[in-house]
Amino acid sequence: MPVLPGAEPYRHDGGEVGVLLCHGFTGSPQSLRPWAEHLAARELTVSLPLLPGHGTRWEDMQLTGWQDWYAEVDRELRALLRTCSQVFVAGLSMGGALALRLAARHGEAVSGVMVVNPANKVHGLSAYALPVARHVVRTTRGITSDIAKEGGVEIGYDRVPLHAAHSLRAFFRQVDGELPQVTQPLLLLRSAADHVVPAADSARILSRVSSTDVREVVLEQSYHVATLDHDADRIFEESHAFIARLAPSVGKEGTTAGG
Repeated sequence: MPVLPGAEPYRHDGGEVGVLLCHGFTGSPQSLRPWAEHLAARELTVSLPLLPGHGTRWEDMQLTGWQDWYAEVDRELRALLRTCSQVFVAGLSMGGALALRLAARHGEAVSGVMVVNPANKVHGLSAYALPVARHVVRTTRGITSDIAKEGGVEIGYDRVPLHAAHSLRAFFRQVDGELPQVTQPLLLLRSAADHVVPAADSARILSRVSSTDVREVVLEQSYHVATLDHDADRIFEESHAFIARLAPSVGKEGTTAGG
């Protein structure tokens, strides 16, 4: 099945510091592409994969689950670790949960974590009906393009396959149990107004991780897909400053030494 225009994966081979970016549930790399390009322009090595079942049509996602999505980012992380001296993981929404699990599982191999509006739970009474409803109803309404900026569009599905949503719920439970294993420096950026993921998810994550180097930034002008919204530049600048502080080889001019 052809990938939707703009939803293609992105890769940039830069210096010795790498960043893995993870997109969200039913979304695509398009939502993080400006962030990836910002970091690539500063000579970081950047990987932004397309998760299985995403970026084509929702019927393809119906056949995948969290193990497939996690396996993809795990492969990308291992590839970066083979070529980079330090690697950071980052993500939006479900991508934030993927990044946190990578940090929990890979320990010191991951130098830091950056998450934007990270999701921790499938909310609402409908979540409890998923185990049964997914056998009766195939899809529900989509969750893309929660963007305050006029004209902002997120490439993703207008339907959510319930089998995939059920798997997502199981994944969040898995990650929640592993959050105490996250010890790396953490940069968490969340929107004051988010119509997809409530602030309670960020609060839960901050209360569960074991990281002692933690910075929380509230984005006042953006909705859920903040990486495509009014606060995008702040996200990009905060994340680069976070990396530069923790990676000695990232020079003052924003380029990687020797890159």
